[in-house]
Amino acid sequence: MSLAELLPLSPFVVLGAVLGLDVVAFPQVMLSRPIVAATLAGALAGAPLRGLTIGVALEFFALEAMPFGSSRYPEWGSAAVVGGAVFTRASEGTAGAMTVAVLIALIAAGVGGTSMHLLRRLNAAVARRQQARIARGSGSAVTVVQLTGLTIDLIRAGAVTALVLAIAVPLYDRALAGFAFSPVASRAVVVGTAASVGLAAVWKVTQSTAGARWYLLAGLLLGFGVAWGIA
Repeated sequence: MSLAELLPLSPFVVLGAVLGLDVVAFPQVMLSRPIVAATLAGALAGAPLRGLTIGVALEFFALEAMPFGSSRYPEWGSAAVVGGAVFTRASEGTAGAMTVAVLIALIAAGVGGTSMHLLRRLNAAVARRQQARIARGSGSAVTVVQLTGLTIDLIRAGAVTALVLAIAVPLYDRALAGFAFSPVASRAVVVGTAASVGLAAVWKVTQSTAGARWYLLAGLLLGFGVAWGIA
């Protein structure tokens, strides 16, 4: 893509950078969850409901990953922004629009997860440089480590978003032009696959965590109650 073609995507790059930062570094307020991030990307494109649609599908996939400790897991903040951005490029009812957008978002999540692993190594190197000062009780050394980590993570998420969008947008347009399946069939594949992954993740948690079934039941009842009140 040329620079002129990339410029309209810059708001999504900024959003991906901020939401990628929310995954681990700051502020960790769940804005990076796919259902939120993709909706925000859709709203940025003027189609919040389409963003929400793909966000729900990606959220089912994200349920499978448990981001605990130093484990390696997909990075869904910037990935969901990418998914929402490319999905809103296609008009409603375009065959393969959701299928290809979800595939791109899944690849972006994997790329983002790898970049986070590399970021941890870089953060460790920064901390080692400041180790002697930290051992002496230097508050400024701790500040340097924290601000450096936050800055690098922001740049990382923005770079992942920009790189994937630059590659994915032209491929997305070409893929939809030659997509052979009907819109209903292509979307059914995504919904069925996402639901299977999400339900399997929920089943795994409820079978291995004490009291999880009751929390799930309470959440479902609360959700249905809110939906009924809104309706």
